[in-house]
Amino acid sequence: MADGLPEWLGWWSSADYDVARTLLQRGFGALYALAFWGALRQFRPLLGEHGIAPVPRFVARTHWRDGPSLFRWRYSDRLLVAVAWCGVVLGASVVVGLPQAGPWWVPMLVFLALWWLYLSLVNVGQTFYAFGWETLLCEAGFVIAFLGSDAVGVPLVTILAVRWLLFRLEHGAGLIKWRGDPAWRDLTALYYHHETQPMPGPFSWHAHHLPRWWHRFEVLGTHVSQLVVPWFLFLPQPFPSVAGAVFALTQGWLVLTGNFAWLNWATIVLALGVISDGTWAWLGGLVRLPDGAAAASAAASPPAPLAYVLVVSAVALLILVLSVRPAMNLASRHQRMNASFEPFRLVNAYGAFGSITRHRDEITVEGTLADDPGPDDWAEYVFRGKPGPTGRRPPWVAPYHLRLDWLMWFLPLGHSSRWFTVFLRRLLEADPQVLRLLRTDPFDGRPPRAVRAVLHRYRYTTPEERRRTDDWWVRERLHLAVDPVRLPDS
Repeated sequence: MADGLPEWLGWWSSADYDVARTLLQRGFGALYALAFWGALRQFRPLLGEHGIAPVPRFVARTHWRDGPSLFRWRYSDRLLVAVAWCGVVLGASVVVGLPQAGPWWVPMLVFLALWWLYLSLVNVGQTFYAFGWETLLCEAGFVIAFLGSDAVGVPLVTILAVRWLLFRLEHGAGLIKWRGDPAWRDLTALYYHHETQPMPGPFSWHAHHLPRWWHRFEVLGTHVSQLVVPWFLFLPQPFPSVAGAVFALTQGWLVLTGNFAWLNWATIVLALGVISDGTWAWLGGLVRLPDGAAAASAAASPPAPLAYVLVVSAVALLILVLSVRPAMNLASRHQRMNASFEPFRLVNAYGAFGSITRHRDEITVEGTLADDPGPDDWAEYVFRGKPGPTGRRPPWVAPYHLRLDWLMWFLPLGHSSRWFTVFLRRLLEADPQVLRLLRTDPFDGRPPRAVRAVLHRYRYTTPEERRRTDDWWVRERLHLAVDPVRLPDS
């Protein structure tokens, strides 16, 4: 026995995942810091005391069991700022490796604090935080909390929990596609997706104009990587390392061709976190470990205190119990996408794009200073990420998440628009915080006399149109989505 750990538990930790632990901890530390930074910039205009969907009103009509949160005790914009800055600092401390230099429980407490603080945002964030990658960040932070510090070996059971999370993330996405839109089964989904995805990136136009045989190959590759390769995660090495490399490469292509907040980046970090140190050594051209060397290295890893073993084992048992419903969901013909089965979001269901839109309809928002406006008196508000003026190239914003822009994509699809009515009112009031969410306010802070919403049909320009006009988009006005609205006393 060493430090209270029986010799028969020597298999419990391994020295073959030190690189994986470093990548997982520092990678998610960076993502947490970014997510909290986004809260500093966006939470108050969207959800603050005077926001579009104020948190105090939400918590007044819901219960703790609906979503545990620090802000159910008390919400103020000042407390929100304190929480967000705390998250930024804690995440940054992990990136530079400070908690990892201490005892095993220090990074555990840091990541549990990050998990709880971000869960507190998500559980009161309503529609503005109703994205799968919010839940993913919560779950991953909780699991990674139990990877320990550099003072102990990496617990194999936690690496298995990372594999299980990655399996649900990738395989859930594959199943929801296969069971959903027939365009995934007939290999035509990517004829449309690069053009109709929520927020195209600077290379999405180019990806859309690749040959159709390539798009069919993309879909086929998606099916292989999400329906077949995830099963490698349950096999001995090097199969999980192969799966991790495949996931990292395919997610890298999605990073290049779209803006999905930190979803792709989080998946890449998880994928790199299942690759063994021996594989990293082989990839780096280093000397390959001889047979038996890995076992000897594991035996030489720092001993795990008994308290650490008990804590991690209890958490593993909890994850196992909570995995029953997510596992049943994967097997269900009525699979739920991006669903949580308990309020702490510890083990969840994932998936993306079970259906593909064939056309891109966009809501554009316009305002006017005229009391009796004519057709030429309306000026367009330009958003930071979503398509607007046809000559503007789609920007690259991920892993940063533009929450307002994303919700604008859902409006033409028939999703709830109650928040949009309040948003229009904030524009009429020229609310400074809301205006800072936009790229361009055509009135330079002056309140417009009226605002309206127009539905346009967008498509990419052809290469010939692009050469001739220098535009990235062609848009056609369909109809008014919201008639001109004014403040009651206007």
